[in-house]
Amino acid sequence: FASLNPRMSVGQMLMEPMKVFKIGKSKQERKEKAIHLLQTVGLEERHFYRNPRAFSGGQRQRIAIARALTLEPKFIICDESVSSLDVSVQAQILNLLLDLQQQFDLTYLFISHDLSVVRYVSDRIMVMKEGVVVESGPTESVFHQPQTEYTKKLLSAIPGW
Repeated sequence: FASLNPRMSVGQMLMEPMKVFKIGKSKQERKEKAIHLLQTVGLEERHFYRNPRAFSGGQRQRIAIARALTLEPKFIICDESVSSLDVSVQAQILNLLLDLQQQFDLTYLFISHDLSVVRYVSDRIMVMKEGVVVESGPTESVFHQPQTEYTKKLLSAIPGW
């Protein structure tokens, strides 16, 4: 919620970076792209005109994702992007991110303390302790054959692991 400007409508928030970076030849073209992005992330055209306070946490996350896509990136950093959402909404957002990854050929740097989430979305992971990488590798290798005591300790803290 804090990343969304309460004084702007969703449409204004999506169109502003496009205007600054000269994406779209006109206001109408930017509006059409913004509406398309809203629909792409599972929202509706009518949401274009609303303010952020009118949305749930999951919908706000979808707005933030649409805004990230306005500049047509190839790389997105997701820092604790689902940590504040309940488990069912987390799953929806994670599935959306994976779908968008394929659709837009995106690469994510996904930062999280939730190793179950990391495992679900990552091909490769890096485990950090006190700001230092202590282990890295293909996700399943790190999960099934951890090389450091710290990684083993983290994995043992996962419920049902």
